[in-house]
Amino acid sequence: MSEEKQKTGGSSRLDLSSKYWKAFLVVLAAILTFGGPYAVYVLVNMLELSYVVSVTAGFVLFAAGLILIWYLIRKKVIS
Repeated sequence: MSEEKQKTGGSSRLDLSSKYWKAFLVVLAAILTFGGPYAVYVLVNMLELSYVVSVTAGFVLFAAGLILIWYLIRKKVIS
């Protein structure tokens, strides 16, 4: 296992050298960021959950998207 880490040059959790992972993470970040506010609408109107629960869930999705975008910018996947 340590030989593999030495060959790849570190102990990265995600292999950001793969074009597949880069594209997948960018699309996931966009879905989370823009889907967070839409999730509030779906949870309140279609599933009839309470407003507080739906806003909390929407905020968590939105924040997760922003954190993922920040991570991708920091790792220079997104320039």
